[in-house]
Amino acid sequence: MVRVKTSVYVDGELWEGLKRRALEAGVEVSALLEELIRDEVPEFALSEALLELAGAEDYCIDFEPVELTEGLVSELVREMRDERARGVPRQQRDS
Repeated sequence: MVRVKTSVYVDGELWEGLKRRALEAGVEVSALLEELIRDEVPEFALSEALLELAGAEDYCIDFEPVELTEGLVSELVREMRDERARGVPRQQRDS
């Protein structure tokens, strides 16, 4: 991993709060900030998870995006969740 030095402008109280949190956690501010960025940028978390599963840096995501032809995405997601839930035995759904 190549590290870069950067400058950003943030609210002073917010910055002090971040430094206090880092101190309480016993980590450097940079490490805490990197963790927060990874949490907010899903591509980093996905990439790290795939690397862990694949065991190498040479992985490829190969899929065809789903084109929504009508309705709302939330309706499609609900339908997919309901379909998946119907495949789970009743005991597991109720627990």
